[in-house]
Amino acid sequence: MKLKGIFTLTKSLKEQEQMPVLFLGHGSPMNAIEENEFVTGFRNIGNEIPKPKAILVISAHWETRGTFVTAMDKLRTIHDFGGFPQALFDVQYPAPGSPELAGETKNIIKKTTVGLDVKWGLDHGAWSVLKHLYPKADVPVIQMSIDYTQDAQYHYDLAKETASLRKKGVLIIGSGNIVHNLAMLAWDKLNTDGYGFDWAIEANEKMKKIILADDHKSLINYKSQGKAFDLAIPSSEHYLPLIYILALKENNEKITIFNDKAVAGSLTMTSLKIDNA
Repeated sequence: MKLKGIFTLTKSLKEQEQMPVLFLGHGSPMNAIEENEFVTGFRNIGNEIPKPKAILVISAHWETRGTFVTAMDKLRTIHDFGGFPQALFDVQYPAPGSPELAGETKNIIKKTTVGLDVKWGLDHGAWSVLKHLYPKADVPVIQMSIDYTQDAQYHYDLAKETASLRKKGVLIIGSGNIVHNLAMLAWDKLNTDGYGFDWAIEANEKMKKIILADDHKSLINYKSQGKAFDLAIPSSEHYLPLIYILALKENNEKITIFNDKAVAGSLTMTSLKIDNA
């Protein structure tokens, strides 16, 4: 399935038809096959928002030197994990790619030269949530990588250059976790509902307040926000997708928080929808 002429077809979209943007706390890959409140939250959002013409995903699980977008017609489902049941490895998400959207994304980004990738596909940060939003896998998808050599300000500025895609029917999704410290995960609390360490709850609550205050500068400077933030963000890859999404928020748009719960002590599933509804 090819996405033909998307940018010609969508030029007539009015501004009020601009697509929302989403930050999704994807958590464990098992969310792809389990039934839980987080999966329900993803499904509800998929039902609430307009169906997109195409999707651009920034996932925590594709880090590169430089920025790349997938540019092939067919995307493989990447099972980038180990130690999980065979049922999870059996999952396929055969959404079509979109070389057209990849080319448009490359062209509108001026901050860096975006490479066109034909080897990657959809990693679990992408397909584990997309399969709940659009279970028919009938919306073309591309992924954009995270340049691990750059700081949060760089990613914020780069994300702003993708804003015009929203007016062309493209849903932009950041997939990560705002609190994500696997080294401190309380495995014995995996089934304890809403269990979070004090520092994880503190960081999550502080982040939400800053997000709702539109204080993007403080979030960009996350390394200066104290010990709770240091523990919540030991490495940046799961946090930076949030920065991409916040960069796209316009002044008249509101933020809806959902799936706001801690898991196993050191992880939160907190997710955002940003739109002008």
